[in-house]
Amino acid sequence: MPPKRTPRRPRAIVITVVSVLVALGFAAVVAVPAAKDWYQNRHDEAASYRSGQEAKGDRASVPRWLPDGAKRIEYAMKTTGGDRLIKATLPSPALPATCTPHKPDTAPRPPAIRSTWFPKNAEQRVAARCGLYYAYMEGNTLYAWQANDDWVAARGA
Repeated sequence: MPPKRTPRRPRAIVITVVSVLVALGFAAVVAVPAAKDWYQNRHDEAASYRSGQEAKGDRASVPRWLPDGAKRIEYAMKTTGGDRLIKATLPSPALPATCTPHKPDTAPRPPAIRSTWFPKNAEQRVAARCGLYYAYMEGNTLYAWQANDDWVAARGA
């Protein structure tokens, strides 16, 4: 009498189920965060410019108070509102002339948009208002951001 064969079907099912679970786990770890990041940042745009003049010539949304002579401009914006970030090297460590001192009795709105080149907790360092932008200087480097709520209020919406 030949030896009794054990059925292979349950083993194949177990291997298939485990493979599917591993694939779903991989998707949860990799694909879901990537999709979430894409969804949250799909309306973000960024650009780099050699000068303030070039930045203002390329985008109407770049503030006019940015000096034409500013160099190494980094600019980020949301296309769905008024959130903006700017980093620029100015000719001197002074803020642009049209900027006014920030009133310490008003809490600045933190930036709602993020970029690797923009400092975290910038709202803790705000020194001035340049138009609708909160701003401060670090040496000759200007950091400034505009909050959507301020932009909406200024438009009278």
